[in-house]
Amino acid sequence: MNQLLNKTKGDKVIWALVVLLALMSLLVVYSSTGSLAYKMYRGNTEVYLFKQVAFITIGIMLIYFAHMVNYTLYSRAAQIVFLLTIPLLIYTLFFGVKLNEGSRWIRLPIINLTFQTSDLAKLALFMYVSRMLSKKQEVIKDFKKGFLPVIIPVAITCILIAPANLSTALLVGATSMMLLFIGRVRMKHLVLTGLVALIPVLFLVFTAVYQHNSGNGIKAKAEQKSRLTARFTTWVSRVETFIYGGKEDDEDDHNYQVNQAKIAIAKGGFFGLGPGNSEQRNFLPHPYSDFIYAIIIEEYGILGGAVVMLVYLIFLFRSIQLFRKCPYAFGAFLALALSFTLVIQAMANMAVNVNLFPVTGVTLPLVSMGGSSFLFTCIAIGIILSVSRYVEKTDLMKLEETAAKSEE
Repeated sequence: MNQLLNKTKGDKVIWALVVLLALMSLLVVYSSTGSLAYKMYRGNTEVYLFKQVAFITIGIMLIYFAHMVNYTLYSRAAQIVFLLTIPLLIYTLFFGVKLNEGSRWIRLPIINLTFQTSDLAKLALFMYVSRMLSKKQEVIKDFKKGFLPVIIPVAITCILIAPANLSTALLVGATSMMLLFIGRVRMKHLVLTGLVALIPVLFLVFTAVYQHNSGNGIKAKAEQKSRLTARFTTWVSRVETFIYGGKEDDEDDHNYQVNQAKIAIAKGGFFGLGPGNSEQRNFLPHPYSDFIYAIIIEEYGILGGAVVMLVYLIFLFRSIQLFRKCPYAFGAFLALALSFTLVIQAMANMAVNVNLFPVTGVTLPLVSMGGSSFLFTCIAIGIILSVSRYVEKTDLMKLEETAAKSEE
């Protein structure tokens, strides 16, 4: 055990934050799945707890092995992995496992498990974009030589993810834009890209407003069989609910999730009801994944919710410090890209839970109940710690050189 700890390198603060979030995950997942486990497994309320322990154990192992790999190897693998994700995303879009009108998963043969291909695509994209940014710094201001080779992979990935998972596509796009800005891409190129990306978003909003004003309202539904357009009605409904929900009586209660989350937050108050005392877990859909932050506030209060938010912000701060210390561009961009995507996803989940954003299927990283998203998050953290391990080693060598010179 001591030998294993001695081999564990990297930012100790990030390691501590990972352990803290994992412990929070155990507590909240166990609490939020108690009733579901009781119904599904005839009174055995510990089933999901044991599953989460298994996911956390595997996740910590993935972090450890990923952080032991020299981060420069990720640069070599980035192009191959990214090119592999394109046919995977296409396959998922047309032949993937369909759930809630969205085709986001593929089923792995033999082991019969599903995983969300967008999680792998995000990881591969940010490795590839970090590699391209580091190689194109001398020509990054040029539209054809610098900007296009970087933005085309981002556009392809977002377009392939969007039909089944618009929220993830938007988060990937936002993270990529932030990374390109830090990578010294020309501002006019970023603004132009932002305006192009804004067109479908505005179309969605205007469609929701038109649908509501035309008298069809939130109840309107369209029969769409195509996998490419099946989610459009859901997106319009969610945007419409976000804008108009609660302003009119809705007998179908399309605002049900948000209302239950609000009740949970109101019950929590400042200090919360205490661990395991959530009442809304019995009424709130997906209290162990999409709406787990509302359960955190209900049980641990606004104070507990603020602490969770602070943990993610500290994680981002430590990653920014890595970006500033890392002597090589690829490692710096990679650490920043992966930390950005995790923190932006966390903030999006929290915003949905407190009704600042329309409802999405975005989970809270390292806290929501385990799945492929949980494991790929662990791999991303392991890669960040790999960069940190190299920076730590470089700093140590500099200190040794300084000490040797002072002795002379």
